[in-house]
Amino acid sequence: MSRMEKYVVQGFTCAHCASQFENNVKQLPGVEEAEVNFQASTITVIGNVTKKDVEKEGAFENLKLYTKDEQVETKSLWSQSSTWRTLISGLLLLSGFFVHGVWGEELLAILFYASSMVIGGYSLFLQGLKNLFHARFDMKTLMTIAVIGASIIGEWGEGATVVFLFAISQMLETYSMERARRSIRSLFDDTPKQARTWRNGTWIEVDVEDIMVGDRVMVHPGEKVTIDGKVIKGASTINQAAITGESIPVEKQSGDPVFAGTLNEEGHLEVEVTKLNEDSTLSKMIKVVEEAQSKRASAQAFIDRFATVYTPIIIVIAFAVAIVPPLFFNGIWLDWVYQGLAVLVVGCPCALVISTPVSIVTALGTAARHGILLKGGIHLEETGKIETVAFDKTGTLTNGKPVVTDIWLANEEKEAEFLTIVASLEQHSKHPLAVAVVKYVDEKNWNNDREVTNFHSETGKGISGKIDGISYYIGSESFITQVSEFTDHTQAVIQQFKEEAKTLMILATKKDVIGMIALSDSVREESKSIVSALHHLGIRNTILLTGDHERSAQVIANQVGISEVKANLLPNEKMSYVQSLRDSGRHVAMVGDGVNDAAALATANVGMAMGGAGSDVALETADIVFMKDDLSKLPFAIQLSRRTKTIIKQNITLSLVLKLLALLLVIPGWLTLWIAIVADMGATLLVTLNGLRLLKGKKVHSNKQSDNALN
Repeated sequence: MSRMEKYVVQGFTCAHCASQFENNVKQLPGVEEAEVNFQASTITVIGNVTKKDVEKEGAFENLKLYTKDEQVETKSLWSQSSTWRTLISGLLLLSGFFVHGVWGEELLAILFYASSMVIGGYSLFLQGLKNLFHARFDMKTLMTIAVIGASIIGEWGEGATVVFLFAISQMLETYSMERARRSIRSLFDDTPKQARTWRNGTWIEVDVEDIMVGDRVMVHPGEKVTIDGKVIKGASTINQAAITGESIPVEKQSGDPVFAGTLNEEGHLEVEVTKLNEDSTLSKMIKVVEEAQSKRASAQAFIDRFATVYTPIIIVIAFAVAIVPPLFFNGIWLDWVYQGLAVLVVGCPCALVISTPVSIVTALGTAARHGILLKGGIHLEETGKIETVAFDKTGTLTNGKPVVTDIWLANEEKEAEFLTIVASLEQHSKHPLAVAVVKYVDEKNWNNDREVTNFHSETGKGISGKIDGISYYIGSESFITQVSEFTDHTQAVIQQFKEEAKTLMILATKKDVIGMIALSDSVREESKSIVSALHHLGIRNTILLTGDHERSAQVIANQVGISEVKANLLPNEKMSYVQSLRDSGRHVAMVGDGVNDAAALATANVGMAMGGAGSDVALETADIVFMKDDLSKLPFAIQLSRRTKTIIKQNITLSLVLKLLALLLVIPGWLTLWIAIVADMGATLLVTLNGLRLLKGKKVHSNKQSDNALN
């Protein structure tokens, strides 16, 4: 009977290698189907075959397989041999440049260059030559021909430089992908593996995989919820940031849903399980992230596509030039073989190969100087196509922490007296609202340590205590209605604050309401100007996607100038909405910061994460990370991308035109090796200098016209 096994794969360096591994496994006897997910670094095999047999098919890349129960061996960037080979290759290249500059390109300089090429690119050459043998023309084939061609014409330094740049890009791509995979796998490590479950009349520890729908589990204060369910006993506040992204904990009482991975902050909860562990919201989020990444078609670089046509054409043309005139037009064999060799030299795609990397590397360096981390050239290119930007709210457009916005007093009480009473009662609470109020009072240097007696906390509702013999109550509207009555005026004020999407803390005695404090998540100072800058760049479609309620979301959208709002969204709904935008033909960027944004970040054409506040998974899933939570870099990233795309097109056109002009000299028989060398070197130099123009990228100031951003 056939079985399905899923293995974690360690050692992938490129998508082509993953595809080759998949094809090798499919040809194994007993394998019915095999599918590799390169982004998640997994392979799923259906059939009757052992792990050892599957692993042998990846020997060409030294791949290792791990089952879900095995600990995956992790290696740092500096412990990998490829890193040290690249560094040694770079040192040899620099040594070659030095020797070349002092004594000329003599034997010693050539030895340094050749050593740099061999150490940095021997695996590239092996695969490239194998591809040539099997008539496969991909990027490695193109790189191999470029380096061999450079060596033939004596451009050892140029060939070694191309190898070194390619080795660096491969090393960084491998490192970035492995970090992303480890981060996704670590999500399960952050959730409890066992839950306190009611079985046979007592509470016992049970593995979460063995918990069934309908079981009852206990969650103590400070513990994470182990599995999706609904509260059947107790009350508490739950920090749902891991699921909804909202910073303010949500009150949970009997009948309310709770999600695996969220944090129980205060009370004891008894929860009835409504979903199996593999069906929990968190488990689905992890699965969605992996699937979204695997579904995203990796856009083949233009050079890769063009190489499948360009390289064989050049070989055929060179061969034809060498033999056709002597055979059919009485040409002199020696002259036309020389012309054919010149065609091979001029056709050497050094300039074409370097036309894109030199622009990408320069742009990535410029972006890094301005606090933008781009995880590869493809994401830089995709950013230039963006026409719709979707934002998460909390921690992205807002600061993610509640702050005091309004103080309302029912009578003539002094504000200082009112706030010191509230702060004295709340100073021992860790609830975010209480922390915000105490901080507000501390900043005013008011006394907040008045003696409190008979203190009592009703979990998830409010607190009470006596100060100077008077009993005070602090809490939400529903809590205070059980203690005191609201006047019509007080009710009107509460309604006004609700319409402004603010959270209330009400102070009252049993006689009357004394006052209330309004809090809300504060909008980042730069959010409005960033949205305005995007509109000026021609990006008219800006959308707010949030798990918060409609009223709060609309208030934030109005403040920053966002044109469309989608509220009350769960993570999978954010992802579905982003996918619908892509299906309609739009190029979408998603800007977020939390675990709940990871699926949407992976689904968008370009996923962008806020650096400091972002969760690990969001950061690793995103294609672009704004360091230090600086959203003002978004317009700069878009403009840099657009200019990079323009320069890449210029470089490709320039390199091909110069090659074509040189090849046209074959017709009158004027092409010589010297002309071929000059054409090749000239094209390489021009595309390099053109790419380096991206170093002039200047920082965007969001309050200025965007056309001042890059000069």
